[in-house]
Amino acid sequence: MGMMQRLTRGMRLRVAMLLAFAIVTTAAALLVPLPGIDQVRASAAEGGIGAAAIFSAGYAVASLTPIPKNVVSIAAGVVWGPAVGFALVYLGALLGATLAFAISRVLGRDVIERMTGARAAKVHVMLSERGFAAVLGARLIPLMPFTVLNYTAGFTSVRMRDYALGTMLGMIPGTLAYVAVGAYGITLQWPFFVAMGALGVLTVAGAVYAARVGVRTRAAAAGAREHRGVEQS
Repeated sequence: MGMMQRLTRGMRLRVAMLLAFAIVTTAAALLVPLPGIDQVRASAAEGGIGAAAIFSAGYAVASLTPIPKNVVSIAAGVVWGPAVGFALVYLGALLGATLAFAISRVLGRDVIERMTGARAAKVHVMLSERGFAAVLGARLIPLMPFTVLNYTAGFTSVRMRDYALGTMLGMIPGTLAYVAVGAYGITLQWPFFVAMGALGVLTVAGAVYAARVGVRTRAAAAGAREHRGVEQS
């Protein structure tokens, strides 16, 4: 129950941040003369592979920071469409996740926990079962802090192979959904509503998964304490 409450508070905070971002960007669009979507798309098309590569590399760098990546994913869908937008976001996110994992292995747990704060401890609980299944399950949660997960996994016992495979597979649904929101949200075509529904389902399923992992972890910790108490007596 405590894990669910903390996760819910975290979700509310992230939703509030997204709403604040939407309000700020809407106000900027009304007050500042910005290029239209068609103009941005035309510029991206003129930039060709170079512009796409710069965006994907920029996404990888953004993955190392607390910048809300889901907003950037939506923007990729708006500019490049569902297929190319997905490819650019997916490659950038995968590169960023790999870099953060490697950085964490080099810097160590103490440094990473100072960088990420209490959130690292919470994500560490999610990965306590270790291995591919733990990473895959965490990646399937849309509101799971992507950057914190990347860094935290680096100081756990999760092997690079399991981390990479869990990340590669686990990112697909959420990335597809966010890019589809951007690609089809302007015209409100049916894929937009499918994507929103998918994000809702993944969020609920992720909350249930997090709660179950938390219960098992606390039960295991309680059992370990009881076992130590019996041995000492």
